[in-house]
Amino acid sequence: MIRNGAADILIVDDEPDICWALTHILKGMGIVPVTTTSGREALRLARSQRFALAFVDAKLPDLDGLDLARRIREGDAAVRIVLVSGYFYRDDAEVRQAMAAGLITDFVSKPIPHEEIQAIASGVVSR
Repeated sequence: MIRNGAADILIVDDEPDICWALTHILKGMGIVPVTTTSGREALRLARSQRFALAFVDAKLPDLDGLDLARRIREGDAAVRIVLVSGYFYRDDAEVRQAMAAGLITDFVSKPIPHEEIQAIASGVVSR
């Protein structure tokens, strides 16, 4: 959902360059996301604001990405969570299990594929 030029999209990655890259891709679609480099800050944001979509890094210094996804999902079952990782692959057992359980809705590997991000975010824009 987009309101007043801002989308309800959260980006959580401890690498500022990844936050910048994802933001740059989304801004090209007219979406201005909320970004943070901290899992704990992401939880605070998720408690104070509803997000339609969250891009969550798998490896954060303060929280495991799947644990963060679980905690975000507990607060809002409808949020689409995309795990972003340079460590895991889409066919890793842990990623497949998280997708099968509905914990995450998609997976994106690093480096960030622009077209894949645009396709995922277009579902939020069209709602």
